[in-house]
Amino acid sequence: MILLGVNIDHCATLRQARYRAAAGAEGGAVEPDPVEFARRAEAAGADGITVHLREDRRHIQERDVWRLRESVRTRLNLEMACTPAMIALALKLKPEFVCVVPESREEITTEGGLDVVGNRERVRACIAAMSAAGIKTSLFIDPDTPQIDLSAELGAPFVELHTGAYAHACFTPRRADEFERLRRGVMRARERGLAVNAGHGINYENIAEVRTLPHLYELNIGHSIVSRAVFSGVDEAVREMKARMNF
Repeated sequence: MILLGVNIDHCATLRQARYRAAAGAEGGAVEPDPVEFARRAEAAGADGITVHLREDRRHIQERDVWRLRESVRTRLNLEMACTPAMIALALKLKPEFVCVVPESREEITTEGGLDVVGNRERVRACIAAMSAAGIKTSLFIDPDTPQIDLSAELGAPFVELHTGAYAHACFTPRRADEFERLRRGVMRARERGLAVNAGHGINYENIAEVRTLPHLYELNIGHSIVSRAVFSGVDEAVREMKARMNF
C-alpha cells in the first residue's frame, strides 16, 4: 500500500488570488480555506497533509500552518527551505515530518531537487536539529546517485525523489529514460537504507506508471488533486487518486 500525502498549497493559491491583502487567512468571506480542504482530504482517506510555507508567503500563510498543527489528525509534513528561520519555526511547530526543499522566488513551483552535495553542512545541521526534536526528515532530491548517497551519509531517514523531469517528459521520447532514472534512484536509495517518497507533477494519468516504481512509501500530490476537486469535490478527488495508486 502506497501512502498518499495531499499537498494543499494550491487551495491557498486560489484563496490568495482574491484575498492576498486580507488581514487574516480565514473567516468571513475568505475562501477557500486550505485547512478545511485538509480536513476533507483526511476524511476521504489521505494518509497525511503536506504544506509548503514559502519565504514569500505566496500561498500558505503562517497562520494556516499553526491551524493545521491543531487540526490535522493523520500527520503533518512541512516542506521547508533549509534556512535558520524555517528550522526555528519547524522546531516550534513540531510536525511529524519535514521535507527540505530548494526554494527560489522566481519559480512558479519547486523546480528541481535540493543540492545536498553543495549544501552538505547546512543540510547536516538541519537533519540533526530535526532528529533531536523527534521530527523525521526527508530530503527532496533528484534521483541522482551522489545526492542519494550523501543523503544517507548525513542521516536522513527519508528521501523524496523529484518526479518533475519524468512528468515533463511524459508525452515525449524521453519518458522511458526518465522513468528508468527514477527506478534506479529508488533502488539506490533502498540499498542505502533510505525510505523513499516521490512527488512533483504526478497526476491522474501518469500515476498508472509511477505506482509501479518499487519500494515507494508515500506519494505527495497536490496540484492535480486540487484541480480535480474543482470539478468533482475534494472527497472524490482524493478517493480516486488513492484508488489509482493502489489498485
